[in-house]
Amino acid sequence: MSGAPENTLSVTRSAGSGRPVVLLHGLASRATQDWPAPVWEEAFAGRPLVRVDLPAHGESPAVGVLPTTGVVDLLAQAVAAVAPGEEVDLLGYSLGARLAWALAAHPALAVRRVALGGLSPMEPFTMVDLPAARLAAAGGPAPADPITGMILGMTTLPGNRPEALLDLIEGLAAEPFHPAVGAPAQPVLLLGGVEDPMAQGIDALAAALPDSRVVRVPGDHLAALHAPEFRAAAAGFLAED
Repeated sequence: MSGAPENTLSVTRSAGSGRPVVLLHGLASRATQDWPAPVWEEAFAGRPLVRVDLPAHGESPAVGVLPTTGVVDLLAQAVAAVAPGEEVDLLGYSLGARLAWALAAHPALAVRRVALGGLSPMEPFTMVDLPAARLAAAGGPAPADPITGMILGMTTLPGNRPEALLDLIEGLAAEPFHPAVGAPAQPVLLLGGVEDPMAQGIDALAAALPDSRVVRVPGDHLAALHAPEFRAAAAGFLAED
C-alpha cells in the first residue's frame, strides 16, 4: 500500500479550556491504557486532551503495510479533525514519540511544543524478522532472535491484533527513524526512565535538536511512563510559554 488509505483513526477530545495536548501511545497499547483520564486530566489542569489510537491499535482500523509518512498523515488528519485551526502541544511515548517527532513538522498542524518519552535513537523495527514473527503468530515455532521475540510478545498480548500490528511494523521499517532527518524545530523535552535501555540515547537525540532538554525519571520502559515524575515534567514543560 503506497498511500494513506481512506480510514478514520479513533480519536477523542476531553472537555477543557486552553491549548489542546495531543497524546500518542506506545506500541501494542492504546490511548486509554497509556493515558488514563483521571491522572492525565489532573496533570494538565483542565486542558483539552486529544487521545488517538494509533493505526491497528485500540479502536483504530488496520492500515496494511503503510510507510511512516502515511501513518503520520493519518495522525495529522485525525488531530486536525478535532482541533481544527488550533495550536497544539504533542506528548508521545515510545512508538508515539517516534511518530510525534515527524508529526511536529506536518503542514496540517500548528505544533508549539513537543514532549517525547521512551524514544530510542535506533530503529528497532528494521531488526525484526517479520517472516519468523508472522509464522510464530500463526502457531509456528518461537523466533530465535530476541528482538523479534520481544516484539512478537507485545503484539500478541490479549486484545491486540498481531497480523495488523506486524503489517504496521513492516511499513514503519520501510522508512526507518533517522534523528538527523526532520528533527522538530520546536522546543522539545526528552524523557527517559533511568532503567530503560531504549532511552539511554536521549542525550544524542538532544544534540540533533535546536532547542531541547533532557529529564530522566524513575523506572524502566514500561514503568517510566506512569511515574509521577514523568507526568510532572511533561505537564510542566508543555505549560511553559
